[in-house]
Amino acid sequence: MQEELEVAQRRACRVLGQPRSTQRYTPREPDRDRPFVERMLELVRRHPRSGYRRITALLRQDGWNVNRKRIYRLWRQEHSKVPQKQRTPRAKRSAQKRRRAHSANGIARLRPEHKHYVWCWDFVHDRDQAGRPLKWFGFVDEYTRECLALDVARSITAHDVIRTLGRLFAERGAPRFIRSDNGPEFIAQALRDWLPRSGVQTLYIAPGAPWENAYSESFNSRLRDELLNQELFTTVLEAKVITEDYRQ
Repeated sequence: MQEELEVAQRRACRVLGQPRSTQRYTPREPDRDRPFVERMLELVRRHPRSGYRRITALLRQDGWNVNRKRIYRLWRQEHSKVPQKQRTPRAKRSAQKRRRAHSANGIARLRPEHKHYVWCWDFVHDRDQAGRPLKWFGFVDEYTRECLALDVARSITAHDVIRTLGRLFAERGAPRFIRSDNGPEFIAQALRDWLPRSGVQTLYIAPGAPWENAYSESFNSRLRDELLNQELFTTVLEAKVITEDYRQ
């Protein structure tokens, strides 16, 4: 009103009987929220692909007794936002949905019923700072979505896969099924001979249908967003340490 009528603020407030302090007041953030905000922003910088729910979980892991609604309020107040990913065109998504029924081994036909019922696995490729190849191999329990193991090396053979599986079976017991694509490491004769002896059945998805192994694809996407795109690896040992910290 002051700008529209070209009246001094002091005179306008005197005419309206309104204290001038109401025009100059700026709300202050409660001091009790400042520690949450500082730690929240630190976690946002470290995990740019995480939303407020994940940030709340990380704060609770740090020992903060925080309410998710409170973190959401501070999240909105600080204008935090997860970067949007490029979506698949509608026509392509429709074509994928039509093809879901082609495989009896996909997640639409055979879903996990309990813990250690179906595990899924896959490889993710990247390079270190010098351009040399690195290969990640992850196991995920489809029912709990827990990452059971996440190995990284220059190359991973079928015998390396058997060694990791043997360790997991000794620690957690063998699952009923393992879902994967038809990559050469998964259909290697050594692995096909070893798994039946352990009482595990294989679920090979249809070629060119990664959505049939959606739990593994979802994990791989988060792995690339949250780790591979955020870190520069100089050695295999460094990659192993950072990867295990991420998995935990």
